[in-house]
Order: sequence, then structure tokens, then C-alpha cells
Amino acid sequence: MFSRLDHIVVAAKTLEQGTAYVRDVLGVDMPSGGKHDFMGTHNCVMALGETAYLEVIALDPTLHPPCHPRWFGLDDPHLRKAIARSPRLLTWAVNTSDIDLLASGSAVPLGNVVAAHRDDLKWKVAFREDGTMPAAGFIPLCIEWQVDFHQASRMTDFGWTLKSLCLFHHRPEWLRAALKSIGASGEVDIQGIDDSKVSRLEAVLTGPNGQSVTLG
Repeated sequence: MFSRLDHIVVAAKTLEQGTAYVRDVLGVDMPSGGKHDFMGTHNCVMALGETAYLEVIALDPTLHPPCHPRWFGLDDPHLRKAIARSPRLLTWAVNTSDIDLLASGSAVPLGNVVAAHRDDLKWKVAFREDGTMPAAGFIPLCIEWQVDFHQASRMTDFGWTLKSLCLFHHRPEWLRAALKSIGASGEVDIQGIDDSKVSRLEAVLTGPNGQSVTLG
């Protein structure tokens, strides 16, 4: 079983707000991704190299709300209030070769493994019934892609790559152990912070001209 960083997720109130944020930071216009009918969301995506990508996700006003909580905690009123002010780097995702084995060995409950699909894409994902993110998004969304290509290979490549993803957390050893249980501790940098500070994720991207920017 392997677990590799797959993508990073920026949440926004609307896709227009989210893509405007990316345009301001990276200077590119993200193309549309697709709709997730079973979650009432839609996204925009762009490649960050050959094996990683950036996703901007938001509620889709054209879809009926699902009969269950949406993923990424998008029904949480506190999160909605936060992303109404500004989009934010919400969480990250790993892809694995055996999500059932990964979920059974995780030190943090990941939820039920469910099958999903969109167009010709098929995958299995670990999803909590209440829609919450494990460890508030510091534990990644876990996916087993059931296709023979990486999603980034089909996405627009503007020359940006993911240089690093750093997790700033109050309990770094606990987080490191939790990530080790799903084989993902080596995919990110973990930094301890004082309890008076706010935990956060920061992604450093390198541009086509060698410039670096931080998404957080």
C-alpha cells in the first residue's frame, strides 16, 4: 500500500470568488473541472506538476442539496462564514493503492469508504457521514483512484508546481503519528506551534519563471 500527496483543496463561497483568488495569487485563470451531483458541489482544477493538482471547490447553486452533509465540512456555518470573507487552503488529499486497508489501519477514524464517479472517472473515498474532516483537515482526504492515469495529466498546466506543503499544528507529534498510520507522514512538513497561535496549512508553489508564492 502507498499513500502519495494527490492534491490540495481551496474552499470558496463561490467558484467565481475562488478562481479570482487564484488569479490574484498565481496570475492564471483556472478552467472548470466538473460537478459532484452526490455532494452538491463543483470545482475548478489545474495541474501542479505531473502527479499533483490544485482544486478550488464550492457549493453548486444549480444542484439540489444532498440528503446528507457535504464533504470538507462545507455545511458548517463557521466555515461558510470564514470562506465568505476569503477563500482558504482547507485541506489536502492523498491517493492510495488500497483505501480499505488504509482506513482500517488509520489512527483517526476516516469514515466509510464509498464509491464515486464523474464522467469517465471512478474512485473510492473515505467519507464521514457528518461531513467533518478528520483532524479539521490536517488528516487528508483519502482516495483510491480507479483509473490507469493520474488526474493531473488531463488538467491545464500553467507551469506551476507544488514545492511543499507545511502543516502548522499544536500537537505535531500526535499529527505525525496519525499520518504515519496511513503512510502519509513523509508527504508533508509538520511544524509545531504555540497554543496561542492558529493552526494552518501552507502550500508553497513554484512558478514558470522560478517565482514562489504561498497559499494558505
